[in-house]
Order: sequence, then structure tokens, then C-alpha cells
Amino acid sequence: MNSTPDKPQPDWDPRSEQVLSDQIKAYDAMRHGCPVAYSDYLGWSLFRHEDVVQALDDHHTFSSVVSSHLSVPSGMDPPQHTAYRRLIERHFEPERVERFEPLCQAISANLVSGLERGVEIDLVTQLAPLFAVQIQCAFLGWPASLHEPLLMWVRKNHEATLIRNTSAMSAIALEFDGYISELLDARREAGAAAPDDITTNLLRQKLGDRPLNHEEIVSILRNWTVGELGTITACVGILGHYVAEHLQLQQQLRENLHVLPAAIDEIFRIHAPLISNRRVTTRPVEIDGRRIAAGERITLMWASADRDEAVFGNSDEFRLDREGTQNLLYGGGIHVCPGALLARLELRVVMEELLKSTQQIALVPGRQPAVASYPASGFSMLPMQIS
Repeated sequence: MNSTPDKPQPDWDPRSEQVLSDQIKAYDAMRHGCPVAYSDYLGWSLFRHEDVVQALDDHHTFSSVVSSHLSVPSGMDPPQHTAYRRLIERHFEPERVERFEPLCQAISANLVSGLERGVEIDLVTQLAPLFAVQIQCAFLGWPASLHEPLLMWVRKNHEATLIRNTSAMSAIALEFDGYISELLDARREAGAAAPDDITTNLLRQKLGDRPLNHEEIVSILRNWTVGELGTITACVGILGHYVAEHLQLQQQLRENLHVLPAAIDEIFRIHAPLISNRRVTTRPVEIDGRRIAAGERITLMWASADRDEAVFGNSDEFRLDREGTQNLLYGGGIHVCPGALLARLELRVVMEELLKSTQQIALVPGRQPAVASYPASGFSMLPMQIS
């Protein structure tokens, strides 16, 4: 007898035009009408805040080992996860992040000063990805020659992920491996003369009594790069769009730059820069009356959970006085983002530069932004005018 439960009928299609044309609106509707939903594309999706938190806190039932490919440490569970996580957190200690601020500020100032004033620009192509790739390379100690190849790599990775083209995804992973191998080989050859940066430091790190191997280093750097480039790009677009749409808030921020950190977190609660994350069940579980078998794919919908009215009230209401611990912007549980402090610094600095060096950031009348498609968030085109 076949004991495998029948495959559920899909409750929704995450790749439908209705969903992709306005992801936030679609996920709100799912949270209200079908908060635990099945689809052939994503498996089981959790839309409510409490259900996402349950999965984050219970790593015994909701495993992060969702792929056969090594993913350090985000694709690991304890005890394997614990040692890698401890090693990675060393690279995001407050002192290191604080030392990076002057360089981050210089990169931001250079990019913002290069934006034309008084004419239509596209913030998504002319600022957001350039900022993301330049700060990423600067923090890791990578050369400027990698800027364009990395931006192309992120675009190809996004396209392959959307259509689930596994052969293309494998080829794209190998391409990234090639970039990293060149960087690591150069540092090995340089020996003691290698630049004192994070990439060199990873070569010298030990896990227990052994050095990290090549595959582990590549996996760590790939996770940082995918997470940083795509998400920071989305973040800059979302922030630019929100302050352009809310001119009174924009003026308030110009006059009170010290409230930027809280404002940025609240904007991202309203419009998440990261749509979702994956888990897999290790044992049967019931959520909101839906029985989910062991071995099922679970998608945690950040873009819905942080808009849950049961936790935040009016999800579209911007409030600077919200209690921040409920915000899942940087995840939660043992996999909470280790680079949260760095990301907050980078986004604060670039927004400070945008606000200090301009008089107004405005949308272009009659020109509609183009929203990004899953798995990305934010915008793929954002016509704006700054003065």
C-alpha cells in the first residue's frame, strides 16, 4: 500500500500575472483568505506572522537543509550550523562594521553626486545595483573589475530561479565559483602579503582544528553575495519610491536624520525587500487546520508576515514608534541575519547622502514604476526626478 498522502490541490499560483503584478497585494489577500496555502511551485506557503515565527523557532520540525548543495550556514541545522555561524558572526562584529562607514559614505557620495538633476532618471539602474555591488566588493576586498560581472551574474541567477531552470542554476553557480577561485588563488600565491580583508581572513579561518575548505569558502561568499546584491538593490529602490510618494515624511527625514534607522525598518515592514525563505518539514505538522506531511517544502512569506494585522494593526500605516522586535525584516531564530548591522549601516548612509545632497526626490508624473517579479522584490524600473 502506498502510504504517501495524495498531493494537495493547488490553492494559488505564485507565478500568475495577478500575483506578479502586485506581490504585496496578492500576499495580503492570501493571508486573509488562505493563510496556509499549497502550490506546485512553492509547496506550502505560510502567510501569517505567528506561523512564520513558529517555523523560525522550531528548527527541529522546519529544517533549513532544503538543497543537496552546500549552503553555509543558512542551509544547515544544528549542530552543524552552530560552529559555522559562530565563525561567520566574527566578520560582522560592530567594530568592523563601524570601520567600514567612511568607505561606505564615500561610495554613496560618489554615486549620488553622479545622478543627473532635474531630468528623469531610473533609480533602479542608475543607483541601486551600483551601490549594492560597490559596497559588497569594498567590504569583502574585491576589485572593481568584478562589478559588472557580478551584476550580470545576479540577473542570470534571478531569471533561472524564477523558471526553476536547474541546469542553468548549476551553470551559474559554477560561474560564481570561477570568480571566487581566482580571488582565492591570488591570495594563496601572495601568502603573507595578501590583502588584509574578509576574503583573505576566510582562507585563514579554522573550523575546529582544520582550515575551511574551498567549497565551504565559496558557499559562504556566494550566500553573502546573493543576499547582499539582490536585497540591497531592492532596498534602495523601495526606500527611494516610498519617500518620493510621501513628501511630508521625506521632509521630516531631511530635518531629522537621526530617525532614519527606525524609518527604514518601518518602510521595509510595509514593503519587504526580501519576499520569502525556504524550509522543509522533518515530521508531520498541522498548521491552521492544514496537515503537512514530513518532507514537504515550506515557504516563509516575509512579505506577508510583516504586514499581519494581528500583530501590526493597519499594515500600511507608517509609524516610527513601533516596537521593533516583532519585525521579521532580518529573519528570526537561529538563522537571524548575521549581517543585519552592516545592512542597516549601508542603507542609513546611502539615504543620508540622498537626503542631504538633494532638495527633493520625486516621482515622474505619468510614468509608472515597474514592479520586480518573484523571487525579487521592489522595482525593476523606477522613473524619478531629483533636484
